[in-house]
Amino acid sequence: MRNVPSKEPKQSPREVTSSNILVIVSTARTISGLLQAATNCKACDLWKNATQTVFGEGSRKAKIMFVGEQPGDQEDRSGHPFVGPAGKLLNEALDQAGINGDEVYLTNVVKHFKWTPAERGKRRIHQKPGYSEIQACRPWLDAELRLIKPEILVCLGATAAQSLLGRTFSVSRQRGQRVESPLAPYVTATVHPSSILRAPDSKSRELQMRAFIKDLAKIAKLTTHKRAA
Repeated sequence: MRNVPSKEPKQSPREVTSSNILVIVSTARTISGLLQAATNCKACDLWKNATQTVFGEGSRKAKIMFVGEQPGDQEDRSGHPFVGPAGKLLNEALDQAGINGDEVYLTNVVKHFKWTPAERGKRRIHQKPGYSEIQACRPWLDAELRLIKPEILVCLGATAAQSLLGRTFSVSRQRGQRVESPLAPYVTATVHPSSILRAPDSKSRELQMRAFIKDLAKIAKLTTHKRAA
């Protein structure tokens, strides 16, 4: 899933800071325009250690938008969301659930990779983004929602769910349930695919994958019913 070339004139993006981000995102008319503006985002300090901004990608007419936490190591290097191990697992689950991966939009609540160096070696260890960093990046996500207008919004994991549905939201207790929200006609949450990769053994991973696919299959049925109607 890749962004189509922008039809807006190419120009050096203006530096985006916490003081002007709302003005900049409110004037963007396309996802390509947002992407171009976001490449120079400095609204929080995460850009300092990240390789690049990793913006959302997918169909501009997507019925379903998936929102995760933040780009990982491979996403940071490539500039594309959900291309690492968790993204590959997500694509596998979408396929098994009957959802066309080319017809969804994938993004994150935070657009820069937050990490800390490993004690040994060159690995970059994921760090959970803080509340202020999530809030600083929120205008980008709000603009994506405004332009994509998904019928179904799926939060992947606790960070995405709590940032969009409230800090008391519990994925473990409320996964798969419909949540009343102004963000989209149908809003729900499930686990982040990375949590399945962290399962302690193959049996646990298999059970968690089945539950994940079950959540996604429920969403697939919603889109099927809408097309039939």
